[in-house]
Amino acid sequence: MLNYQRYKRVPVVTYPERQWPCNEIKKAPIWCSVDLRDGNQALTEPMVVEEKIEMFELLIRLGFKEIEVGFPAASQIEYDFLRQLVERKLIPDDVVIQVLVQCREHLIKRTFEALQGVKKAIVHIYNSTSTLQRDVVFGKGREEIREIAVKGTEWVKQYMQGFDGEVVLEYSPESFTGTELDFALDICTAVQETWGASPDKKIIFNLPSTVEMNTPNVYADQIEWMNTHFKDRDSIILSVHPHNDRGTGIAATELALLAGADRVEGTLLGNGERTGNVDILTVAYNMFSHGINPELHIENIREIVDIYERCTKMEVEPRHPYAGKLVFTAFSGSHQDAINKGMQAMRDRKNTYWEVPYLPIDPSDIGRQYEPIVRINSQSGKGGVAFVMDTFYGFKLPKGMHKEFADVIQAISEKQGEVAPEQILDEFKSNYTEKKEPIHFRKAQITEAEDDTPFSTAARVRYTDHGVEKIFEGVGNGPIDAVQKGLEKELGIEIRVLDYYEHALASGSGAQAASYIHLLDVKTGKATYGVGISSNITRASIRGIFSAVNRLFYS
Repeated sequence: MLNYQRYKRVPVVTYPERQWPCNEIKKAPIWCSVDLRDGNQALTEPMVVEEKIEMFELLIRLGFKEIEVGFPAASQIEYDFLRQLVERKLIPDDVVIQVLVQCREHLIKRTFEALQGVKKAIVHIYNSTSTLQRDVVFGKGREEIREIAVKGTEWVKQYMQGFDGEVVLEYSPESFTGTELDFALDICTAVQETWGASPDKKIIFNLPSTVEMNTPNVYADQIEWMNTHFKDRDSIILSVHPHNDRGTGIAATELALLAGADRVEGTLLGNGERTGNVDILTVAYNMFSHGINPELHIENIREIVDIYERCTKMEVEPRHPYAGKLVFTAFSGSHQDAINKGMQAMRDRKNTYWEVPYLPIDPSDIGRQYEPIVRINSQSGKGGVAFVMDTFYGFKLPKGMHKEFADVIQAISEKQGEVAPEQILDEFKSNYTEKKEPIHFRKAQITEAEDDTPFSTAARVRYTDHGVEKIFEGVGNGPIDAVQKGLEKELGIEIRVLDYYEHALASGSGAQAASYIHLLDVKTGKATYGVGISSNITRASIRGIFSAVNRLFYS
């Protein structure tokens, strides 16, 4: 039995004054990518310098204005990477790089050495403040932990005196989610006063969910409590750095934004320690899906995924939101049918807004193709097959034909699994448009009588029967009726046209027409569809009749 009794409930925040549940996200936060630090340290095979530079340049193209490039005092590799960015002049003037450093004097001194030549930098200091770590890791009380943060701030002020660029201080009470709120506020206020923050010299307070310990609403309560209790709030940029231990990092981030956060630190596609950091792309695409400008250039998810996988040597899970290969794919028949109808309604209504069932955004808006939207397998229904034929190939099958052709595809999928669109088209051709044996229409001459009598159309049809060329004639009230009557007499059959439908396959002078004939064998009661294609609509209709006759009597 699962030994759940080993674990105790993490307390919630008693905060009945909360306002965040009534708020809405209306604009993008300040984004800070930590892919090159938090993300890189979580890789089994960390990026080499050139891979880091490729990732850095991707982040620039995506529009990040704040990028944490590493922990330069922690290793020579991190130090050298920062120097490469400086010496190769790879940092744009409008981009602020961020460096992480513990509250230790020699590390802060080394950090400023690495920063020489940088025009503007965020120096991110931190120390752990949680009750658990104070007890079992450091064996220190609140006063001693507060002093670590204050001394770290003083050292940053000391060493920035010899630095030519501009410095913004960021402080993180690490393991904030496990820290008493009054102590988190106390230590942040001490850092704020030591730094001398003002509206013109803002300080960043980063309140990380270093380890997710509770439901996202509790994190939102913690963020709002801090937001409303900070001293001189207009001197503060409130930042969050959520992790994903409970699988709710995205929800925690969105609720934190409702609670007053100004800034989000995260990684592309959620790469980070343990179960990962918050996935900035998903949060940004979520905003985009609500008509909010995410302030990032994320129109091409394929390029992002390609570079991400190459640099990190990790793969994006197929069901990953927005980026996964299967997220714009529908296997369910009912889903496929709804997507088909939604797409058609969009076209018919010329809708300004995207409104398609099961597709929260238009895949083409983020560089995805319509090609993978619908995949056909044994669980797919008639709507899915019809959708493929329409979207991929322009065949708008009559509603009555949906099940007939879907049964053909389902029989194949039950043997082999998924059926690709190309195979669906091949089966459509072999079962309908190229169903030309044993009777094969060759040519027709249609003449109209001068008098307007009920049977004023004559058809003279040349065809082959098992390879032997033959001719028959028929008279009717139109070309289809004339050919039907001629076939009945020629083949000794009794047939009736139940339905007839046609449409253009393409625009322009060379457009072809598709004609669908629903034909009944009067003697047996069996009915089926035939399909004909031609640039001449009459010829397309006759081919449809021959297709249906071959299916009815010779299959």
